[in-house]
Amino acid sequence: MKRRFFLRISILGLLAGALILTNCSTPETRISEHPDLYQSLSHRDQALVSQGKIRAGMSRTAAWLAWGSPDRKIMGNVGGNPIETWLYTYYATYPYPYCGPWDPYFGAPLYQPFCDSCFPPSVPYPGKVVTFANRRVVSFQYIASR
Repeated sequence: MKRRFFLRISILGLLAGALILTNCSTPETRISEHPDLYQSLSHRDQALVSQGKIRAGMSRTAAWLAWGSPDRKIMGNVGGNPIETWLYTYYATYPYPYCGPWDPYFGAPLYQPFCDSCFPPSVPYPGKVVTFANRRVVSFQYIASR
């Protein structure tokens, strides 16, 4: 039983480490990897991009430098004009029903044969959304930090 628990913890740790290492793209890294794109922006947009911010009227290139590659692209049409929406997914961990070796109510050992995981699930939600028309930002939304 302990072996399976430690095996699951080890696999979870490796997956989390790989996820962190592959998602380390920041505005600074994108700017350093694509200085030509950054230099083609106006001074106003360069200042915003270096802070990871976007504005209405900004080009798709500037938005990509600021926010990175989206998790999803949604194509649409408004008033006969094509639009493209980029969706950036965040994840939140929510409490899951108790899945430990002790019953939380009676303090006794608890046998749980149907418990697949003792880790709370990650729930995806849209953290950032930006919409383009004619390759320019027409609207954007993001979850503000507290």
